[in-house]
Amino acid sequence: MRLPNTLVKTDEIKASEKWLGYLLGPAGALLLNAVLATYLNVYYTDVLKLTTIGGGAFLGIFPIISKIVDAITNVIMGYFIDKTKSPQGKARPWIFLSAFLLPLTGILLFAVPQSSTTVKIVWVVISYNLFYSFAYTIFNMSHGLMVPLSTRDTTARGGLSVFNQITTIMMSGILVALLFPMVIMPVLGVDQGKWLMLMTILSILALPLTLLEYFFTKERITLEGGSEKDKTELPYGQQLKAIFTDKYMIIINLYFLIYTCGSSFKNIGLVYYCNYVLGSYNDGITQTLVSVIGGIPMGIGIFAVWPLAKKFGKRNVTLAGFIMYSLGSAICWMNPTNMVVVLIGQFIKNIGGLPCAYVFMALFADVLDHVEWKTGIRCDGAAMSIYNIIAVSSVGLCTGIFNLLLGLTGYIPPSINNGQTIAAMQNAATKNLITFSFVGLEVITGIILIFLLAFLSVEKGLDEKQKQILARKNTEVKND
Repeated sequence: MRLPNTLVKTDEIKASEKWLGYLLGPAGALLLNAVLATYLNVYYTDVLKLTTIGGGAFLGIFPIISKIVDAITNVIMGYFIDKTKSPQGKARPWIFLSAFLLPLTGILLFAVPQSSTTVKIVWVVISYNLFYSFAYTIFNMSHGLMVPLSTRDTTARGGLSVFNQITTIMMSGILVALLFPMVIMPVLGVDQGKWLMLMTILSILALPLTLLEYFFTKERITLEGGSEKDKTELPYGQQLKAIFTDKYMIIINLYFLIYTCGSSFKNIGLVYYCNYVLGSYNDGITQTLVSVIGGIPMGIGIFAVWPLAKKFGKRNVTLAGFIMYSLGSAICWMNPTNMVVVLIGQFIKNIGGLPCAYVFMALFADVLDHVEWKTGIRCDGAAMSIYNIIAVSSVGLCTGIFNLLLGLTGYIPPSINNGQTIAAMQNAATKNLITFSFVGLEVITGIILIFLLAFLSVEKGLDEKQKQILARKNTEVKND
């Protein structure tokens, strides 16, 4: 099958590529994923009431097992990406495919039939894995490689990383975190039909926008030195060896693992924390206030982070940020029921998290260049498969543990009475679990991340390494 050509024709990154390929294009899929990351577990616990199955064991075990499947498909997907050779690159063809898979599987997640418990369990397990282990894995891995494969110009690459992250923050920090709790969630309540209607609209929206990302991106690094289809294939095992024997790749993967675990518990716990600890169920105010305080620093960061990263280094700015990150989380943890204290702590924490949010993919791309300089191997697909395995496995593990602990501590889902959603009072153990998930754990993970970043000095001498890589490629082309 011959795929449509990219609409990006220049070797330099132009405004249309930034705005359409990296800002607007990914918005549909990232919006869908942001909603799922925050509310899918709420749908399972409060709408479908799956916490009643096996005393909470089902919701504790099934996400963990599903993420094992997801991890396997990530390895397979990384292999397929590296084996893909086309005029459109090796990752972009998979973005094209994912544009059609995301809407279908996204709708299936919420179209759970009103039937027996067995039928519901089977539907939930199959639909969850079709979306996360198949459709979103294809999108996320290919989308994640767009910044590393776009160019070797570190300044331009950093700019694309910022644009890419703006989309993520706009979807999760503005639409999902502000609009949903204030307007949408009070309307949805625990009505399954309303949930399905909303998620159908969001799933369908992903199709045209993901195609926009496909048409307005270009893999310049993939096509260095001639056509991709003429290049020698590298054994996948050789790529994995290069990844697991490089200290910077090991550090950045550990960094991402720990950060993702802390963020996953925080994201899962957010709605429960605002509903049962800081405010009342779907009050439309508490979660909005918490999210606004988180959104203000993210908006400021668009203009501040990259200039600071260029001046002081991406690693250094990120490390300094995590000091504030840990401090802000600690302030919240000291008095988690006081709105003023929590908002102050959240503001400080989110300022500290800005560098990590905006420059991580640029730092990850630097590590890929370092590995290529060191070994002569470009291991994009294998590296992204490890990255995605960490992302999906951590989320699944954290979700499973959180749900299992919810069941063990006696979480009571809300009910409907005369069309009104009635929330139950939760016991102290459940509230303590929710509080630690949202504000406590990130104190610990922030301190660990500070320690790890102290050893990530990959930016030192990177310009010279990139020159040597290009010189080596030019020599290979001449010899051919």
